[in-house]
Amino acid sequence: MGVQIGELVPRKEIELQALYGRKVAIDAFNAMYQFLSTIRQRDGTPLMDSKGRITSHLSGFFYRTINLMENGIKPAYVFDGEPPGFKRRELERRREVREEAEEKWQEALESGNLEEAKKYAMRATRVNEGLINDAKKLLELMGIPVVQAPSEGEAQAAYMAAKRSVYASASQDYDSLLFGAPKLVRNLTITGRRKLPGKNVYVEVKPELVVLEEVLKELGIDREKLIELAILVGTDYNPSGIKGIGPKKALTIVKHTRDPLKKYQKESEVDLYRIKKFFLNPPVTDEYTLKWREPDEESILKFLCDEHDFSEERVKNGLERLKKAVKAGKQRTLESWFH
Repeated sequence: MGVQIGELVPRKEIELQALYGRKVAIDAFNAMYQFLSTIRQRDGTPLMDSKGRITSHLSGFFYRTINLMENGIKPAYVFDGEPPGFKRRELERRREVREEAEEKWQEALESGNLEEAKKYAMRATRVNEGLINDAKKLLELMGIPVVQAPSEGEAQAAYMAAKRSVYASASQDYDSLLFGAPKLVRNLTITGRRKLPGKNVYVEVKPELVVLEEVLKELGIDREKLIELAILVGTDYNPSGIKGIGPKKALTIVKHTRDPLKKYQKESEVDLYRIKKFFLNPPVTDEYTLKWREPDEESILKFLCDEHDFSEERVKNGLERLKKAVKAGKQRTLESWFH
């Protein structure tokens, strides 16, 4: 879900080329849910191999990552670790929502309503350990860095951006700002022509750059106040927020209240201070290596084509594109030594 503060956040559309030569830490789970939700057949069924194993996410990671590399971007994918204990209630709620969506998906299929079926199928998206392991394996075979976060991937990506290991973190959620990412790139893995849900309308989706310093300046608050604002509105750790408080009202409150969490703690079932502390000091690690390597062509063909029934011609074409992108990246690095 992520914190719903988009209406307050200044951001600017950019072209992919604006990130040319930049390293970006991508929230892998965020990207995976996008791929699993959108890469589906007309009736909502995900792409699958002959053994019934889902492959939508592999298609997304393979071709979208190649697209990023062709645009001179150096992606690293950051995977979630153990979620904080106070997120369990929200995870349970999401599980119930997915189960309900699965039931409605089947009902829509039985009635022949394919548009409704696909809508509920997207909401029924779930990730399991097998899908995660397959995604990691593919990325590693492609020579793309994979970082395992101790807890939230978004927190780890924000930490890497704050350390300047990467230029920015990439996610659809604004939580990266709460975790202290100096720069956030949205829409990175969904850039291009996209159909609006439930409508026969297509729009051109472009990346958006959000700069934390500009957000704080625009709102007239510091990062701690931004975290408090988000908690009042509702985060992944307290989804309901405080009843009757939206983003604009929350901004007014945090600007004029010395300790807003104390004032509203009694209206929450969770410890608001604990959530704030987590955003300020989440578990992160320095044990990561950002090194982009040559793709293992033979192993990729075996994994995607032999094991998961991908088109050999399409995968080979993708590999040619990837090799050219890697070569161009190496040439850029070499040239930088002489300028």
